[in-house]
Amino acid sequence: MSVFDRNKVKEVLKPIVDSTYKAQQEEKDIYKNTLDCFSAAIDASIRGITLEEWIESEKQRQAQKTLQNKIGDFHQKMLGTLEGVTDLGVGEVVDIIYEDKKIVAEIKNKHNTTKGNHKKSIYDDLVSVLERHEGYTGYYVEILPKNGRSYDKAFSPSDNTTKTSREKSEHIRVIDGKSFYKLITGDNNALKELYSLIPELTAEILKESFDINRNANNIKDNQFFSELFEMIFP
Repeated sequence: MSVFDRNKVKEVLKPIVDSTYKAQQEEKDIYKNTLDCFSAAIDASIRGITLEEWIESEKQRQAQKTLQNKIGDFHQKMLGTLEGVTDLGVGEVVDIIYEDKKIVAEIKNKHNTTKGNHKKSIYDDLVSVLERHEGYTGYYVEILPKNGRSYDKAFSPSDNTTKTSREKSEHIRVIDGKSFYKLITGDNNALKELYSLIPELTAEILKESFDINRNANNIKDNQFFSELFEMIFP
């Protein structure tokens, strides 16, 4: 039985795919934000490409940045499609709440998204929410873990101003993405299932939005598709 509702996943994915495709097709004025000619000369020389080729690669890099900005709340919204999980949206202290398992969580896409001195603020936010939700556990979720490690441990970030660490508590934890999806769904393969849906749904969205044909099997049937996931989540 599938963990995810395919239509709900597609609904979350659609604005990300649409905006990224549009960004790739637009003729961007990459000079608008003052292009660094020194960086261009150094990078082109190192890579052995012309400056014209460098400009084209820079356009693609900026389009990729658009995708990265959009993907920031991808997992928050995706977790919110699961039964019983509420996506609290923008502006709340935490990102999601799951009353059935008494869980609140702040979701970050990558382990280094949050700088060390900001992690104490996440800790403090979790503490403030737990004061209003007795018996709950607060999680700081790092979807993409460092060096492919899995972890679910007490979260005790350092405070640079006091040179101390926040007090350890079994009810305030840091966890990797795969482990958190398993915690929420009870399925160890939940995150991989979501990953496997992406190529096919992306192809459908491109066809429906732009009449662009993409063969999802070119991605899914590539051996590296599975290997890439396993490298990040061993």
